[in-house]
Amino acid sequence: MKKLFISGVALALLWSCENKKANQQEADAYIKEYSQQFQKLYTLSAEAEWNSNIRIVEGDSSNAIATRQANEAMAAFTGSEENIKKTRDLLEDKNNLTDLQVKQLEAILFAAANNPQTVPEVVKKRIKAETEQTEKLFGFDFKLSGKSVSTNQIDSILREERNLDKRQQAWEASKEVGKVLKSGLVNLRNLRNETVQALGYDDYFSYQASDYGMQRAEMMDLMRRINQELLPLYRELHTYARYELAKKYKQPQVPDLLPAHWLPNRWGQDWSSIVAVEGINLDQVLRAKGPEWQVQQAERFYQSLGFPALPKSFYEKSSLYPVPAGAPYKKNNHASAWHMDLDKDVRSLMSVEPNSEWYETTHHELGHVYYFMTYSNPEVPVLLRGGANRAFHEAMGSLMGLAAMQKPFLVQLNLINPATKTDEVQSLLKEALNYVVFIPFASGVMSEFEHDLYAKNLDPKDFNQRWWELSAQYQGMAPPTQRGPEFADAASKTHINDDPAQYYDYALSYIILFQLHDHIAKNILKQDPHATNYYGNKAVGQFLTSIMYPGESGDWRKMLKEKTGEDLSARAMVAYFEPLMQYLKVQNKGRKYTM
Repeated sequence: MKKLFISGVALALLWSCENKKANQQEADAYIKEYSQQFQKLYTLSAEAEWNSNIRIVEGDSSNAIATRQANEAMAAFTGSEENIKKTRDLLEDKNNLTDLQVKQLEAILFAAANNPQTVPEVVKKRIKAETEQTEKLFGFDFKLSGKSVSTNQIDSILREERNLDKRQQAWEASKEVGKVLKSGLVNLRNLRNETVQALGYDDYFSYQASDYGMQRAEMMDLMRRINQELLPLYRELHTYARYELAKKYKQPQVPDLLPAHWLPNRWGQDWSSIVAVEGINLDQVLRAKGPEWQVQQAERFYQSLGFPALPKSFYEKSSLYPVPAGAPYKKNNHASAWHMDLDKDVRSLMSVEPNSEWYETTHHELGHVYYFMTYSNPEVPVLLRGGANRAFHEAMGSLMGLAAMQKPFLVQLNLINPATKTDEVQSLLKEALNYVVFIPFASGVMSEFEHDLYAKNLDPKDFNQRWWELSAQYQGMAPPTQRGPEFADAASKTHINDDPAQYYDYALSYIILFQLHDHIAKNILKQDPHATNYYGNKAVGQFLTSIMYPGESGDWRKMLKEKTGEDLSARAMVAYFEPLMQYLKVQNKGRKYTM
């Protein structure tokens, strides 16, 4: 009897092993076939999107038609009922699959929810609407005093002009595009919600948050916690800025809310150009070097860490500089990095000019490009060639932007004289006006607005009111004049239109950035986090490669804990700016706090 029992157990185990092996073989075959077709269609879609972004000609719909056709083909495949059913069937028995197989199948299902062919007409309408919205956004003719201007020119006015009337005119000109985009945004909101609801998501915001393994409420709780952790410092920065800008513009009254046109950024998300650090005039030095030098120097930085040279095709196929004056076309004016085929074809879309803002941006965008190149390796399946999570991609780019702006780094590149004495507090203040100031905008204004847009079906007549309520609450900012319901100032932000319901990625990226930087400075470089020099340090390159290499094939929470020794937290960011707090409290003594 005992012998028979053992034999029965052995047979059961044998059957279980054979069954597991068969399931894994079936999953492998399906994933391989799916991946080949996915990569092919992804590449065609990326090429069409690329052409639509680099050459926008008024009245010429050929790129729009090609983009729509490519995206419809991609949607028909990724969202096909056959793929949805097959993937769900395989996942029902996921205990018999490998972790890597489960991750790939979940990625297939996530992609399907964005284009489910259970509602094919909705998906087609959405693709058409998104293509049209992109053309309206980047083909918009911004005008100032009746003359066409670029967004780079508007940004330059907001950084440098001291006449408040001229600043207000430039700021208002930058918002005119919102009126043109408002109806399209309403349509897109409805279509995006409908597509993901077909696969069981409550709304599009919930769908995007699920990519982090989080519910919508969890993501918003995290955003609000980050804001609270940084509020004491932001409150000091906000008070300081109100008084200093009132002085700069010779205004007798210090407003409780910062007028939006006083700030050097169209959305008030970066105030760093308010402060000039004595001894550092990067704009002057960079003007002499030209825009091409900036891109090439950013590449040299990555190579100094041990990364390879960019492929020749990067320079041949990228669109790196502004459209020539008088050209019969426009292009997307927002910097971005593109992984065209999920393999070797990497590109960047920028409008590089020789100034410090673009110097930092080139380092940031190449961070994305090198991330693409690093996880495009035989150990990472095509379907998992992405960041550890979406925020990691941004964190890597922003980390390199931060590193490239620190004094020891700039000294090594001869961008500043090593004998130059700089005010370290002012340097820290300038950084805070970039990184800290961004958090209330990203985790507060943008995330709350898009949450209400998708999860609460925010009424179109309330778009502008809600936008400015949130700006007042989180940024302590107000428009220069009353902005009625005919405006849609939120829609002037690129991401609202073409990268929807995931702007919290950027807030999380800054938190991760400071965790990574803190670890690199203290444990690899053994340097003060405020004065590091990554340049030429191969150990730093190896650390970054260890994060980039697996793509999204691992668990991002485990990776962060393993690499930095701590869970996701604003601790490192708060600690970095702690020396600034005492300075600001002294500066703000006797001043009125309004946050």
